Amino acid sequence: MKQPARYTLTAALPYANGPLHIGHIAGAYLPADIHARCLRLQGKEVLFVCGSDEHGAAITIRAIKEGTTPQEIVDKYHAMMQKAFSDFGIDFDIYHRTSSQLHKETSQAFFLELEKNGVFTQKEEQQYFDPEANQFLADRYIMGTCPNCENPNAYGDQCEKCGSALSPKELKDPRSTLSGAKPILKPTTHWYLPMERSQQWMEEWINTGMLDSVQQHDASEWKPQVLGQCNSWLKEGLRPRAMTRDLDWGVPVPLPGADGKVLYVWLDAPIGYISATKQWALDQGSGAGEWEKWWKADDTRLIHFIGKDNIVFHCIIFPMLLKLHGGFILPQNVPANEFLNLEGQKISTSRNWAVWLHEYLERWPNRQDEMRYALATILPEFKDAEFTWKDFQDKNNNELVAILGNFVQRIFVLCNKYYDGKAPEPGAGPEQDVELWAELNVIPEKVAAENDRFRFREALASAMHAARIGNRYLTETEPWKLEKTDPERTRTVLYNGLRICGLLSVVLEPFLPHTTAKLRAMLGLKELVWDDALRADLIKPGMPLAKAEHLFKPITDEEIAAEVERLHATSEANMATANTEPKDPVPTPMEKALVAKANITFEDFTKLDLRAGTIIAAEKIPKADKLLKLSIEVGEPTPRTIVSGIAEHFEPEAIVGSQVLVLCNLDPRKMRGVESQGMVLMGEDAQGKLVFVQPRSPVPNGSEIR
Repeated sequence: MKQPARYTLTAALPYANGPLHIGHIAGAYLPADIHARCLRLQGKEVLFVCGSDEHGAAITIRAIKEGTTPQEIVDKYHAMMQKAFSDFGIDFDIYHRTSSQLHKETSQAFFLELEKNGVFTQKEEQQYFDPEANQFLADRYIMGTCPNCENPNAYGDQCEKCGSALSPKELKDPRSTLSGAKPILKPTTHWYLPMERSQQWMEEWINTGMLDSVQQHDASEWKPQVLGQCNSWLKEGLRPRAMTRDLDWGVPVPLPGADGKVLYVWLDAPIGYISATKQWALDQGSGAGEWEKWWKADDTRLIHFIGKDNIVFHCIIFPMLLKLHGGFILPQNVPANEFLNLEGQKISTSRNWAVWLHEYLERWPNRQDEMRYALATILPEFKDAEFTWKDFQDKNNNELVAILGNFVQRIFVLCNKYYDGKAPEPGAGPEQDVELWAELNVIPEKVAAENDRFRFREALASAMHAARIGNRYLTETEPWKLEKTDPERTRTVLYNGLRICGLLSVVLEPFLPHTTAKLRAMLGLKELVWDDALRADLIKPGMPLAKAEHLFKPITDEEIAAEVERLHATSEANMATANTEPKDPVPTPMEKALVAKANITFEDFTKLDLRAGTIIAAEKIPKADKLLKLSIEVGEPTPRTIVSGIAEHFEPEAIVGSQVLVLCNLDPRKMRGVESQGMVLMGEDAQGKLVFVQPRSPVPNGSEIR
């Protein structure tokens, strides 16, 4: 694939019917912001667009619940979300809204072009009608029992428990979310998108990247779970989908005889990316057609950042509409993330089991980067991840404070002490410094490459490695001792330390923009670009430095305990006062197991080195409630040390002698200072209790599991 001339990045339009929580941020907005910032630093031409999705049934349901109008709801939450994004450092080029006049005109024109192209079919159908509310019911106005998993709170378009796509008529015991009444069927006419007509080219485009004999994208770059979900839909066969709804809130269908009908929100909302681009171009004073290069030029790379619940809409329905309209490019990647859980449970807005972004920013002023860092280290890139307040504290205290902050603090303290707050003149460096820079010189390239692959956790780890190298360098050289015996060498060491600080201010910018701005100010540097990270003359001898200050401060146990207590208290209070609103059911461990992950190949499976082993020793790790340190014989000359989060389920002395299954070729990882050399496979019973996965009969240690 040729190098793109520009990048159009979109982040999923959040519904303007409630505030943002950290699950939203980790799912789409933080990854998109990291990617945009990294590309901009490299001098790429980037447009990063988003906005509030202000139509659809969810808005009107919220308005009914709060006894107000849909417009008042969207005005309230649009402003709240826009401010929270800005305060958190999500740097959109424009944050637009789908209730704008420009969006109405853009989406209506898009619909009319599809109609002119003969894309739609009209069909009269029987649709559910609420006799008490006296209106037809859109999919989200209907709830009932899922025919696949028996979830009693499935919506008319999707079961959020098992993930099945549904139609209202498939639900058992349907009920109206407006009145609770049992709906009746009445005839109505709608415009349908006959998706089955696009089945063949869509399959080819999704799986090979080919479209009309032209390579459009590299399918091998797409995440396996994205391809898996798309192919699941394609395997079932694409079916017609209504593109209009009987509602009084939305973009009116611009055709005669369509009174009381609006565009389906999943036709309307993605066009919001286009109308936002148009508004941005107008705001820049550009010509009327300037927006088109971001959506129509072949040398533009279009990327959609979304959560996994939006995969089908961004990978199948929206690309289909773009192609059938004509003239638009299709997305080159849709790096969808999985879900973020919270303290062992699914995030639930109805149960108030969430960390709301605006509330975090109020309670933790000027601590945006601490949350950005914690979330970036656990982004659910390939599987669901979990946020805990304890892990948030550990990431802050053990990494931001102890590694990054400690390195910068030591450099500035010594420069202020020895050189009156000025950068020293370096002397000739020994071989040690050649090795130092050989190790550091590859970091910007690694961070950029991992960003291009949408591996943001790895990119952050590579960037933070520069601080680890810097700390190691100080420990090995001990400039505080060298100053008495070799002041020239001390100047060189501290000058190198300042250069590392400059490097960090660049490679960490996509992740910690508030911190890197502070670090540049301490160094006396202005805005930097990616190539500045390794500039030999970035730090000029004699340049004034700021006083040493702490980039981060430790988070106390009391602060974390207060957050956990608040989470439980607000959730319990919400459940106690809730009335008829259906709750998001918390899946049991057995129900979780029914949700399949994306398929892997047999070759993927053969990469796993699974072996039988016997636990010969077990002990608790101090100050770690969940961790046990295990010593396991797996047929090797020496036992393996494995750290396992099972302390809440087993007493150490009770499991010695147990035979277990071990994943042996997992990358080693340090936890609480102990290197874990593998993973013990565990199961979970219906009550949530962990159990060992064991051979039915004892086998020799080291026996391969096939």
